[in-house]
Amino acid sequence: MIARILLGLAPAVLLWTSVPASAQESLQTYKSLTPALALELAQATLADCQKRGFQAAVAVVDRFGVVQVVLRDRYAGPHTPATATGKAWTAATFRSSTSSLFAISQPGMMQAGIRNLPGVVIIGGGLVVESGGALVGAVGVSGAPGGDADEACAKAGIDAVQGKLDF
Repeated sequence: MIARILLGLAPAVLLWTSVPASAQESLQTYKSLTPALALELAQATLADCQKRGFQAAVAVVDRFGVVQVVLRDRYAGPHTPATATGKAWTAATFRSSTSSLFAISQPGMMQAGIRNLPGVVIIGGGLVVESGGALVGAVGVSGAPGGDADEACAKAGIDAVQGKLDF
């Protein structure tokens, strides 16, 4: 009789003792851009575009693609904030630059279907932002004459804050 009770309690005891370990394994710690650093990144990116003579918009998103900052130069086109945001979101979501995604998603290629996903903007100008090898966000630029020029501004903005990213 006692053996039956102990056998009946054994699964409950095992479950109870395993809960703390599984709760600890259920949580993830990650790095994230502060609002101040996201703003600094956007400002440095926009300043580089201005230095090159481009009227552009810049968007910075966090690691999940949620918008943190959008800046639009006064004469940038009305479409540029949405396009910059889409580029940043796309880079963060796919963890890749939008110019790389452009190359691998041409019609007839295996990843061509990603071009049809809602919200995806596959034009050069979206770059991931990393800290210590971990994705912390992305920046998107729209308004320069071509995706490669947008990307150059984004790269300059990241380079300007890189010292603060490598904390």
